[in-house]
Amino acid sequence: MIVPGFFQADIVSQLEPSTGVFIVATIVKMIVIFTIYMVGVAYSTFAERRVSAWIQDRHGPNRVGPQGLLQVAADGIKNIMKEETYPNYANRVLFVLAPGLAFVPAMLAWAVIPFGSPLPTPWGRIDLVVADLPVGFLFTLAITSVGVYGIVLAGWSSNNKYALLGGLRSSAQMVSYEIAMGMSTVCVLLLAGNVSLNQVVAQQAQTGWNVFLLTVAALVFLTSAFAETNRVPFDLPEAESELIAGYHTEYSAMKFSMFPISEYANMITASAMMATLYFGGWDIPFTHWDNEAPWTVLKSILTFGAFATKVLFFVFFYIWIRWTLPRFRYDQLMALGWKVMLPGVLAYVVLIAAAVLGLDAAGVSRGPVFGAILFAVNIVLMGVLLYVLDKGRLVSPAYARLAAERVARLRAASARRRTIAGGGTA
Repeated sequence: MIVPGFFQADIVSQLEPSTGVFIVATIVKMIVIFTIYMVGVAYSTFAERRVSAWIQDRHGPNRVGPQGLLQVAADGIKNIMKEETYPNYANRVLFVLAPGLAFVPAMLAWAVIPFGSPLPTPWGRIDLVVADLPVGFLFTLAITSVGVYGIVLAGWSSNNKYALLGGLRSSAQMVSYEIAMGMSTVCVLLLAGNVSLNQVVAQQAQTGWNVFLLTVAALVFLTSAFAETNRVPFDLPEAESELIAGYHTEYSAMKFSMFPISEYANMITASAMMATLYFGGWDIPFTHWDNEAPWTVLKSILTFGAFATKVLFFVFFYIWIRWTLPRFRYDQLMALGWKVMLPGVLAYVVLIAAAVLGLDAAGVSRGPVFGAILFAVNIVLMGVLLYVLDKGRLVSPAYARLAAERVARLRAASARRRTIAGGGTA
């Protein structure tokens, strides 16, 4: 009698849960994900300081708690206890509302990102995603674009010229790179045939990770993600050397802290989107058992670990880039977005659509062969792209090549000046 009951319970754990179980599970997932997300955001600031110290051969924060792990709590208490100040002639309502508008969209985007394989329970199968929307991918693009309003309102409501310039820079920058980011994800939709992020993960488990099949799109998405999160080398809205602190010049205490928190929250969200769209999401590489039923607790734990590892890698990459590359000039930033990335990704979408249509017409099913052909196509396209960009003619005025005769004239003039200076000294 025990064996039939056991198999019946196992079958129930693979089925859809009831409405009541679904609601309770959703609430639990919201609480757990929000807690993990906020702790991750807090400790990403700690990771930023420790990684930068490692790169610069320093110690970093290491005195508050073991290995400095309680430095985050000390910083939070300090910011809470600081005095709140309000600039004269500021719009108080928008001034207070702006930090929340900058933070909330990044947190909401996590609602549709799957972070593991389904979890079997005695009450039914629980999908490890807070809200498995059928339009989840479009939801992330829509909700993350709202974050620019927080920065723009912060700059305008402060009644400060530097803050206003930072807000205007941010709006122009995000509009410029959101277009390229959205176009780069069209290629993902062409392969997945669906806007559900769970389907995107399933497609990559079948044909291979999109970073190999859509390399140029992945590169455009990653670059646009840096611009969308205002991280170096695209941190022009802050630009301490030019605009003091940009759009949060007039903010203090916790209202000021909300902007760095929102920046790191956006950074983690962008890392999760990069991992989901182009690096297989929660898929464990070189295996297939994790993508197939029956679902087990072990699969859920291991796939969640794989997803977390990918996200942490991109968070580290964000930090690494910040302490490695210098900031662009503003004209370089706009030229890269409008003159290089946008036309490049438009041409790339057309080529990938033609390749996918040709493979479908030839009867090549979605699988390893389909992925291998797309991988070869992307190798060729990446070679062409690198060859063209290396000429230094498209990212103008970021880079300009001097003609050989011009270089010769400059060297001759420099040699004459050295000769005259040497003769005068003698």
